[in-house]
Amino acid sequence: MAECTRCAAATTELFAWRCGTCGAPLETPRATPSRDGVDGDVRGLARYRRWLGVDTLATLGEAETPLVEVDWNGAKVLIKFEGTLPTGSFKDRGSAVLFSALREQGATGVVEDSSGNAGASFSAYAACCGIGLDLFVPASASPAKLAQSVAHGARVHSVEGPRQAATDAAVAFADQHGAIYASHQWQPAFNLGTQSFAFELWEQLGERVPDVVVCPVGAGGMLLGAHAGFGALSDAGLAPHVPRVIGVQSAACAPLAEALSQGLDDAAPIERGDSVAEGVLITRAPRAREIIAATRASGGTIVALGDDFLWAAHDRLRQQGLLVELTSALALAALEPLRSSRFIAPGETVVVAATGHGLKTAQSVVERLGRKRPA
Repeated sequence: MAECTRCAAATTELFAWRCGTCGAPLETPRATPSRDGVDGDVRGLARYRRWLGVDTLATLGEAETPLVEVDWNGAKVLIKFEGTLPTGSFKDRGSAVLFSALREQGATGVVEDSSGNAGASFSAYAACCGIGLDLFVPASASPAKLAQSVAHGARVHSVEGPRQAATDAAVAFADQHGAIYASHQWQPAFNLGTQSFAFELWEQLGERVPDVVVCPVGAGGMLLGAHAGFGALSDAGLAPHVPRVIGVQSAACAPLAEALSQGLDDAAPIERGDSVAEGVLITRAPRAREIIAATRASGGTIVALGDDFLWAAHDRLRQQGLLVELTSALALAALEPLRSSRFIAPGETVVVAATGHGLKTAQSVVERLGRKRPA
């Protein structure tokens, strides 16, 4: 049974993706950590299978992502590099758990809308599970971003118009064909999987939690997963507190940062601009209210930065040996403003979620450096 995040109406419909009464997202179940529930024989996502309530994990061998220490203006910062997951982004955490449930229930086809990492991840896990995928993408989507989806055999549908047009087309297609709309932004099982980020980090820090977790925010899957995962650890008595979660948006599209600055409980209406941080250019995240509530509950905040700050952070990081997706660089760019505003205090343990691998956006980096693209 699932419950609505807004009106508390309950549903027993399998793979329901929104409330049938008010249309709001459904509550994401919280994992149930316990010392005797972890699988001590493996590392990575499969280690927490029982915590996540998964009997048989649909896996592509999701390894524990590295925690890399870097120097950032004389202070130690830890970067959890999610780009080492199978398709190169944190989305694999959610896909593995969602497709485990889909496969267990005998699903033969699903529908998703995405122009980037979620589409690539869904395509890989759909192929792994023998499940057909109809993927709806904006016509403006980068061909490089779609390459993984095409390679894994997804049926890609290009949709003219804004990003929302792809979502509308996907929902209409699912309704017309009686298919499962398995959106990464809506399906509760997807956000359940992203809670594993917190569990891995807790173990990597010697069964401790950081003071602050900083991550880029578009649809909010990483922020919500981290907050819920740390909350689950706290509820189980395995962590003394829940870290402050701080989200970073692009100044070109910052409805959540604007909402917090105005004291709103839902996304602020904004005009979307252009940015190389395409992974977070979402004007209205379905779970915006949850993102804002989680941020406030943790004592965190959401800030917005322009591309100049993003590029400066990306340059500094690649010069230290890490190539992250451009969207990920937003989180690193926020460190100095956050310290200046005292949201991060000296001596605090800070972890930055680098949500995707830099090869995802390598073309933009090469063009900026003024070099010819490799043959």
